[in-house]
Amino acid sequence: MLENLLKGKRGIITGALNSSSIAWKVAEKAHAAGATFTLSNAPIALRMGEIKSLAEQTNSEIIPADATNMDEIAALYQKSMDFLGGKIDFVLHSIGMSMNVRKNISYDSLNYDFWAKTLDISAMSLHKMLAVAKKLDAISEWGSVVTLSYIAAQRSYPFYNDMAEAKAMLESIVRSFGYHFAREKKIRINSISQSPTKTTAGSGIKGFSEFYEFADANSPLGNASADSCADFCLALFSDLTRMVTMQNLYHDGGYSTTGVSYEVMQKFLGQ
Repeated sequence: MLENLLKGKRGIITGALNSSSIAWKVAEKAHAAGATFTLSNAPIALRMGEIKSLAEQTNSEIIPADATNMDEIAALYQKSMDFLGGKIDFVLHSIGMSMNVRKNISYDSLNYDFWAKTLDISAMSLHKMLAVAKKLDAISEWGSVVTLSYIAAQRSYPFYNDMAEAKAMLESIVRSFGYHFAREKKIRINSISQSPTKTTAGSGIKGFSEFYEFADANSPLGNASADSCADFCLALFSDLTRMVTMQNLYHDGGYSTTGVSYEVMQKFLGQ
């Protein structure tokens, strides 16, 4: 279905850790659709993950980069353009981490140093990647940048902790930087608000399994899988969505606009 959709396009895909990662699925499908790209993650994540096999599978180059470090981001773009032979047509920003979540620190007792790191890694990193790309003129006209968000940016989910603020900031950056990039470079920036997904990062959140089942029961189409999210990412990378920018696009089986489903009511009533 996606054959040749991205033929001739060059990209950077960040955040692939293992085969359950959305970024991993995006890389597999982008390769099948004819794209060439580099893979990037923080050095520590690369040591923990299985990305080498993905690079071999997709004929990609791995370029370690800390997405909070401007010099390393600049090196990522330059090395990517050298390896791929030209400017970048698409970027996947799939980056997020909270030490408060990892250490089970409650929202009303946040470690503020950890919180600052959460915002830097999970949101400001997008702004930095965009700012460096603009300075280097590294992204082609009509290029596409996609980042991954979650509905906790708009609604209260106690288990999501300080990542909720990070996603709210991330979506604001999409709108704000999206305006400037669209006017000056015809470059699109969008975020995808994805269903709870059984990735390494998602599964590490306290109460995730229970909420996954709730969201699945409350979504008319059920939870959107990592695989289907990858399909949506490719659509946004492609020329089919040239006039879509500055949007937060829900990819959640209808969860975001469903008040309550029959299935949830029946479970609540014990039927």
